[in-house]
Amino acid sequence: MEFDWFLPTRGDGADVGPATTDRGHNAAALRRRPTLEYLGAVAQAEQAGFAAVLTPTGSGCEDAWVVCAALVPLTSRLHFLVAFRPGFVLPTLAAQQAASFQRLSGGRLRLNIVTGGDPVEQRAYGDFLDHDERYARTGEFLEVLTRSLAGERFDVDGVHVRAENAGLTRPPDVVPPVYLGGASPAAEEVTARWVDRYLTWGEPPAMVAPRLDRVREKAAAHGRTVRFGMRLHVVTRDTPEEAWAHADRMLAGIPASAIAATQERFARMDSVGQARMASLHGGTATAGARSLEVAPNLWAGIGLVREGAGTALVGSHEQVAERLAEYAALGIEEFVLSGYPHLEEAWRVGEEVLPLLGATRQTAP
Repeated sequence: MEFDWFLPTRGDGADVGPATTDRGHNAAALRRRPTLEYLGAVAQAEQAGFAAVLTPTGSGCEDAWVVCAALVPLTSRLHFLVAFRPGFVLPTLAAQQAASFQRLSGGRLRLNIVTGGDPVEQRAYGDFLDHDERYARTGEFLEVLTRSLAGERFDVDGVHVRAENAGLTRPPDVVPPVYLGGASPAAEEVTARWVDRYLTWGEPPAMVAPRLDRVREKAAAHGRTVRFGMRLHVVTRDTPEEAWAHADRMLAGIPASAIAATQERFARMDSVGQARMASLHGGTATAGARSLEVAPNLWAGIGLVREGAGTALVGSHEQVAERLAEYAALGIEEFVLSGYPHLEEAWRVGEEVLPLLGATRQTAP
């Protein structure tokens, strides 16, 4: 198993709030500004046993490419999983950016393709394609990106991407792996053809297993194999009682108005994965955190106000490690974890949970 962490480039705090948008938040969730100094401190999660950090993309975030480039000299071995949206940049330019990043960082780049799920936000950026059209564009984008990074010279005449004599003058020595998350049939098809590592959000195991099986079968039909990862939050403490008490405190800190505004936003989105997250909590919480425990130690309360990954493993360090091992038994090889606040929780998870799963802390260089 490999373990990664999350960079809160919208801001950070002890309470739950949106991670990528500038709409609807708790003031306490953003008490810490995403300065280079703060994000650099979070990136020191490399010393706690984490291999990479996911940097999100969205209208409320600092730009992922810029942030990660700035953090390279502040870290020594950490990889950067840079999220960006196809269609907002040409694939030929994205390939050039990736090649430059690889050379300047010593090969520490990973690429997270985010097709987008909120039509209102997409249109604000100038993108008016519908759900399946976005995935069709993503497939063309990834073909050009993949062939460019591999050092090919080629012409392409697609519906969404056209180029003549495309390719890189200096392709990277190490091609960065491509990640993608998406629960729709269109996302699975693109994954099967072009993606190296498929990310799921933290759903109950019974919901995860069939998705992995489908993607395996679709990838095999193209003569490919795909690795699997999972995006999860963690609330881990010395005892289960302490962990659930902290989850109760987090839930109590979410204003009802923020929940209502967020659920209204989710209802308009065309993301299948977001709809699956919303189905776990139903948009309300009235009986404490345990009322939203949707599988052993899996809490859906985060998704009341946070888009994307909306579940957390809640329990003792041993219980959290057991649940991660259960997901690993399904085929999940990589976990992108996070907790509130991201600075303190990176060290808590790194010191208390990862050693139970065989991970070792890195000493400072």
